[in-house]
Amino acid sequence: MKNLIVILTLTMLEVHAQEFAIKQLENSPRHHEWVMVPATNRDIKCFVVYPEISEKAPVVIVIHENMGLTPWVRSFADQLAEKGFIAVAPDLLSDFDNQHESTSSFVSTDEARNAIYKLDRSQVMADLEKVTGYASEIPAGNRQIAVAGFCWGGMQSFNFATFSKNIKAALVFYGSAPENAEDIRKISAPVYAFYAGNDERINSGISEADKKMKAEGKTYDYVIYPGAGHGFMRQGDYPGGSAENVKARNEAWDRMLSILGEFK
Repeated sequence: MKNLIVILTLTMLEVHAQEFAIKQLENSPRHHEWVMVPATNRDIKCFVVYPEISEKAPVVIVIHENMGLTPWVRSFADQLAEKGFIAVAPDLLSDFDNQHESTSSFVSTDEARNAIYKLDRSQVMADLEKVTGYASEIPAGNRQIAVAGFCWGGMQSFNFATFSKNIKAALVFYGSAPENAEDIRKISAPVYAFYAGNDERINSGISEADKKMKAEGKTYDYVIYPGAGHGFMRQGDYPGGSAENVKARNEAWDRMLSILGEFK
């Protein structure tokens, strides 16, 4: 019974949080649009946000968590645009099957999460490369492209650094690193990572990743935020977030903007 109450409480908090993100989007003055990026045998639905600036801007590809392209991920994209970046957030659950054309087609985040883990790595990498190609051709963009991902998306951001030569940086938020040294050898862009202090499931792999990246002469610059939990960028963005998550989110946000600012 106690576990059920905890689950229901967390579910209600998440619902409230997503509603808060929707309100943020509705109140945004920035230009939002949906675009369809052609991929192999299907199109990838992408949420695109433009900054209100007078010069060309870097493009950040925002890779969603294992719950798919949620309102919070779109809200994050909008917040990036507020700071002067074009944000492109692909829905990697696009046209998942005959019943699900996008994340919003799934009846719950659990169902979306189950679908995420059925995606083939090669398809995810190919999809992200198609989105990168689209991003490089945005007329308002300056062709400086970075990727930033969270949780499952953080892992894909790290993976994509091993796959693509067309990005300037990979930002990994509490995502695991590739295990294969041969993959790490292929990395050409610097990797900047953001980890939660209370997330040993992910953090237990940092030392090995650091060793492999150094052995190959790759840039792997990471920060661990004490007291924060997995998902702190989302949890710290919501009303009622813990002090530790809010602090970690704000510090990580500033660090991220400093890194991305190099591409303006």
